[in-house]
Amino acid sequence: MRFIRPAQPGDLEALVELATLSGPGFTSLPLNEAALSARLKLSADSFAGHCPPGKAWYTLMLEDADSGRVDGVASVRAAIGVERPHFSFRVMTVAQHSPATQTRFDHRILVLVNECGGCTEVGSLFLRPEARSGGAGALLARARYLLIAADPGRFSPMVMAELRGWIGTDGSSPFWDGVSSKFFRLPFTQADRMVMSTDGQFIADLAPRHPIYVELLAADTAAVIGRCHRDGEAALAMLEKEGFARSGLVDVFDGGPTLLCPRDRIATVVGARRMRACIDPDARTGIAHCLSSAAIREFRALRADVASEGDHLLIKGEAAELLKIRNGDVLLVRGSA
Repeated sequence: MRFIRPAQPGDLEALVELATLSGPGFTSLPLNEAALSARLKLSADSFAGHCPPGKAWYTLMLEDADSGRVDGVASVRAAIGVERPHFSFRVMTVAQHSPATQTRFDHRILVLVNECGGCTEVGSLFLRPEARSGGAGALLARARYLLIAADPGRFSPMVMAELRGWIGTDGSSPFWDGVSSKFFRLPFTQADRMVMSTDGQFIADLAPRHPIYVELLAADTAAVIGRCHRDGEAALAMLEKEGFARSGLVDVFDGGPTLLCPRDRIATVVGARRMRACIDPDARTGIAHCLSSAAIREFRALRADVASEGDHLLIKGEAAELLKIRNGDVLLVRGSA
């Protein structure tokens, strides 16, 4: 059985391996051991309540209980763009009309903006290729929203998600090559690493200050604006199912889409019920649900077949052990469909 647990500093080797597998453009999983180590320490402090709420960054690991192998990672960042701006391009349409020539044109432009400051970010969702079956991705994604539902006050009223932009099979980024490289003048992989391994000041220093007309870009560059990576299509579908919608914002580096949803309209947050656990090794087989503990400090989540009686949830011993719960403990319950 697979389950979700908080990341710990001892997960560094597994996280480095996942970062390696994720490939180029996965900014929130930089292949930088020092940055990942700091991320794990911050996560442990966040779950323990040892850092200010606005700086908390919760990292979740998907573990196979039988093998002990970490198969995936996801995260919830309480607030982005607080200490430094979080830049995006907004895709806008401007109209130009000339009565003298009796012509009108609509132009798409890219405008540098800082609109997501203070938003909670759900991200870093990645699984080993061989682990992408049996609902593992859906469990990992939904666990982030159950974490938010456990204590909504720790998170912002607006939640955002950035999807990796389109990357060619040769590792190239058409958006970077056609737009951003003209301003940053760095290799894509180096700029990608610097996003998480530095304070990001280079973005504020070098990003374009004036609108960029999409019509002036090469066709292959314009075509990938707002297009997500081939490996992100399932994540996009899951986000939309939760209520997230495209915002018209795209990533400054790879042109990937940004999606937004009010915290209190996320389907899992709205639909999560609080029930008391009744551990019963002989519990009848019920319907598959996503379950989690209701406290962030000891947060765990998994998918299991359970049955209910009133406000009690009948749960078998193995699932209860992985969740580290006892009879009468409160659980968050959400149907897995």
